Amino acid sequence: MQDDYRRARVDRRSISINNAPQGARMSATNMHAEERERLILGAMRERGFVSYRALESSMSASPATIRRDLARLEETGRIERVRGGAKLIGEAEAAVAEAPGPSLVGTPFDEAIEQRLGQKEKIGRAAAALCRPGEGVMIDGGTTTLQMCSHLDGLGLQVLTNSLHIVSALLPQATTRILVPAGSVFREQNIILAPAGEESMPRFHAPKLFMGAAAIGSQGLMQADVILVAAERRLVDRADEVIILVDSSKFVSSSGNVVCELDEVDVLITDDGISDRDAKMVEGAGIRLIVAQ
Repeated sequence: MQDDYRRARVDRRSISINNAPQGARMSATNMHAEERERLILGAMRERGFVSYRALESSMSASPATIRRDLARLEETGRIERVRGGAKLIGEAEAAVAEAPGPSLVGTPFDEAIEQRLGQKEKIGRAAAALCRPGEGVMIDGGTTTLQMCSHLDGLGLQVLTNSLHIVSALLPQATTRILVPAGSVFREQNIILAPAGEESMPRFHAPKLFMGAAAIGSQGLMQADVILVAAERRLVDRADEVIILVDSSKFVSSSGNVVCELDEVDVLITDDGISDRDAKMVEGAGIRLIVAQ
């Protein structure tokens, strides 16, 4: 693991560009560069990033035209291009992350931990089996990812996590090295989030990211709170492989703030309650599906 190595992962999320002002979706031939730049920045304000694919779809512009627009915006210091798209930087990124305020939307951890616990335990065990001795991993806070912890003892892992629950579970493991980001503690989930920007996180790269979700559907992976979206994107951008841990009930609801599209997910672990339709959706997106037994 190289702590100073930074790698921007393909940014292929779903962005609500369709929410732009009416008339914004116009042909690139009728749109000046300044207008296109305004639309690009507008698309990025909600979550701090946008994908090339979303821009091509919304503006009907060629890939070459969009890349030139992004290059100009990057030269002005307003954005940073990453593989697959671009993200806001500096004060603009911080404003996106901080906008929702100091509390989180969603089910409190203490309540969620009791829901479908048996399925979550099986999923956590299957996820832990993917870890290799001595490697570095990132484990995002959640009631399902927490179930991995008891199966990691003795592997000598280096773990970056934003969850105080996960930290507590890993502390007795003498060979597990634990890293946490800087930031504020959000008591609803007992996690540390760094809304001020990427500089608040350790410069850490890992081959695997284990992450849960509030919901998953054809639109992609979703969370209830946009603060979580911003924080999880920082994790996704630092991982080679994104591994999602969700019980089958998460396929019922498909609404929320999109973290990433399905084609950015590498592995999905769930329980045997997943429907044939949802399994086909997952596998059709090129995701390796693991049904925990």
